[in-house]
Amino acid sequence: MKKRLLGKSGLEVSALGLGCMGLSFGLGPAMDKTTAIQLLHKAVDLGITFFDTAEAYGPGANEELLGEALSGVRDKVVIATKFGFEQGKTSLGLNSRPDNIRKVTEDALRRLNTDRIDLLYQHRVDPGVPMEDVAGAVKNLIAQGKVLHFGLSEAGADSIRKAHVVQPVTALQSEYSLWWREPEKEILPLLEELGIGFVPFSPLGKGFLTGAIDEKTQFDSTDFRNIVPRFSEENRRANQSLVDLLKEMAQQKQATPAQIALAWLLAQKSWIVPIPGTTKTNRLIENADAVNVLLSPDELAQIETAAAAIEIHGARYPQQLQNLVGR
Repeated sequence: MKKRLLGKSGLEVSALGLGCMGLSFGLGPAMDKTTAIQLLHKAVDLGITFFDTAEAYGPGANEELLGEALSGVRDKVVIATKFGFEQGKTSLGLNSRPDNIRKVTEDALRRLNTDRIDLLYQHRVDPGVPMEDVAGAVKNLIAQGKVLHFGLSEAGADSIRKAHVVQPVTALQSEYSLWWREPEKEILPLLEELGIGFVPFSPLGKGFLTGAIDEKTQFDSTDFRNIVPRFSEENRRANQSLVDLLKEMAQQKQATPAQIALAWLLAQKSWIVPIPGTTKTNRLIENADAVNVLLSPDELAQIETAAAAIEIHGARYPQQLQNLVGR
């Protein structure tokens, strides 16, 4: 697996990471633990060294899973986790008070079975706590050796700048893919200016860009996508043209639509590290092999021209969740 540096921080990770949320939370029932651990071990075998979790995934269950699965290779992997919700429950609202950051970090260290967190993100910007206080709390944890790097998730430009002054931000994690390109307007230029790495989550459009989902797909009742406007039956039908574009390019490259979507992301900047998630071993292998799919300038231009003519239908979040991002 090729490696990449997240901005100017010196943090080296595999060019593709693994988003672990879906193993425990958000996309239907949690996986059987034994099967989930086998999947994580397979990721390590494939050369993936960057694993993403959060207090809110469970809450706590996903961190415990990673702690057990990765204990034998702890010094070979980079583990990222997140704080920012009251008791780790999104339904209870935000909490990025310094005392809570310290508590969540101690709990995460215990659940992850480790003595340090490689990358600690604020899960969502908390308007009730000054960003300077948040960054200061993480700076103190870094000074204590409990945290190595500071990150933000779904933060807006002003918050990124404020945080970076107090404690250099290693990475921003936000949604970015061929069907959500909002970061290109303001965020990517800012990250380049400040030397911050970018970690796109949902790089496959929550599964849609794989081509395995269509208007007839039925999701489990606990699946988050049931409340996402972009995943309404009507919008899935309308957005199929983007998948068709990926399928066409995939045929040219003897690849899969998912591999083209990931290769496109990897080609945007050398400091971008996507973290696709999956619960299936065959998809894990397919995604990992995307690092070997190289798109030429002409092919990238072909995708750009075709994508520009496609209108994407549906919001990426219901309004109550959209209100939490970009602050």
